[in-house]
Amino acid sequence: MRNTLVLNASYEPLTTVSLKRAIVLVLQDKAVVEQAHPLGVVRATGISVPVPRVIRLQRYVRVPFRQRAPWSRRGVLVRDQHLCAYCGRRATTVDHLHPKSRGGADSWLNTVAACAEDNQRKADRTPEQAGMRLLRKPFEPTPEATLMLALGLHRTEMNELAAWLPAAAVA
Repeated sequence: MRNTLVLNASYEPLTTVSLKRAIVLVLQDKAVVEQAHPLGVVRATGISVPVPRVIRLQRYVRVPFRQRAPWSRRGVLVRDQHLCAYCGRRATTVDHLHPKSRGGADSWLNTVAACAEDNQRKADRTPEQAGMRLLRKPFEPTPEATLMLALGLHRTEMNELAAWLPAAAVA
């Protein structure tokens, strides 16, 4: 199911919602479609709504300042583009660099995406102990980057969206 980016009334990114939720917000006049998918229209009796890619809330929602993106297994896989950090093949699991059994935490800097074979081969050891080398280092994404990654936008699409947003929202 497609995700839709939700912007605050001030054009700052807030979250992503399902296509169904986005259409409900538009039909309730709580949001307006700012950018639609080029080839999509949702039709019902007497109405037709463009399939929203980006919606903007009509009223400003005050959100506490977010300095960090919340960690999640899905977020790690998306951050690493579903590629194994050890061999570069398709990743389906999340590996802890410092194993959880030895006090390792669920954090952006301690986890990487890994294929099942490499995750099992590394087992309950650090990459150094297992003689495995990381192809890329883990990093902590910003909350805004996490939203864009959750939408599945590629870098060119992110640049296109950033160019489309008002300058105040990007800064």
